[in-house]
Amino acid sequence: MTWDIEQFNKLVNAEEYFDFFQLPYEPKVVQVNRLHILKQFSQSIQEIDANNSQASQAEKLDLYCTALKQAYEIFLSSTPLEQKLFKVFKQKPKNIVMLTEIATS
Repeated sequence: MTWDIEQFNKLVNAEEYFDFFQLPYEPKVVQVNRLHILKQFSQSIQEIDANNSQASQAEKLDLYCTALKQAYEIFLSSTPLEQKLFKVFKQKPKNIVMLTEIATS
């Protein structure tokens, strides 16, 4: 399959990426996990670009396709809270004691 990098760079929402790569997806899964899928996909793109500087545009787009598929599949069996992609999930509130921190004797 041949994809065009210029077309890819114009895409803005999750459904457009899936349609561009002709990947099947469940709309409800994308609706619920949209930001998380796109965040994971974005991180993967950064890694691909950093580690494949000699790759052609077609090779990179092929890797991007695989990265989107993997990002989607993560959220078929995991939750955003488990993945902790956003800073808000990593921050621990200062005024809360977690049950796991309470020692029992």
